[in-house]
Amino acid sequence: MSVWSRYVLPRLIESACKSPDILEERRRWIPRAHGRVLEIGVGSGLNLAFYDPARVEKVVGVDPSIELARRAEARVRHAKVPIELVTAGAERLPFEAGAFDSAVMTYTLCSVDDARLALAEARRVLVPGGELFFVEHGRAPDADARRWQARLGPVWRRAGGGCRLESAPLDDLASAGFELDEVAAGYSDGARWLSYTYEGVARSPTP
Repeated sequence: MSVWSRYVLPRLIESACKSPDILEERRRWIPRAHGRVLEIGVGSGLNLAFYDPARVEKVVGVDPSIELARRAEARVRHAKVPIELVTAGAERLPFEAGAFDSAVMTYTLCSVDDARLALAEARRVLVPGGELFFVEHGRAPDADARRWQARLGPVWRRAGGGCRLESAPLDDLASAGFELDEVAAGYSDGARWLSYTYEGVARSPTP
């Protein structure tokens, strides 16, 4: 692993994910998680302060980055709900089927190696009818922004830890078998080629 990936990138990611817009997204969605919660891509733990102890039994946070997990330790100690951190990739979750009542993904799908496989795993470990609360950036709807995403995408992916500017979270959720309950989309503050955001609730289907 390069010095950039191990030491510099985790700090840059954490700094970017503290923006006012992203903070408001966390306040809007994270308190809705409930029961046994799986957070996929927990990173440095920026969501941990927003879980509602009246609704949450326990949060299990998974992330492949050991460096980000180390940065999360202080937030784990100050969290209002029980937290367990697990080092694992999203595409192969080390949990039994139906182990969680709800799941959370914030700015994760753009950088996993196989978004549809990761979502299929999320669906597997959720109970039938379990809710996935998501906030993800991705493919912009207007032509000018999409041209910039195509131009900058290869460079951004190398510098940004594999982040794909043209990810399509709603398509990926549907392909993984999730039912979309609530969806909002739009530009947030920042460059238009980077800031188009999809957020909402997807539900694991019931038999």
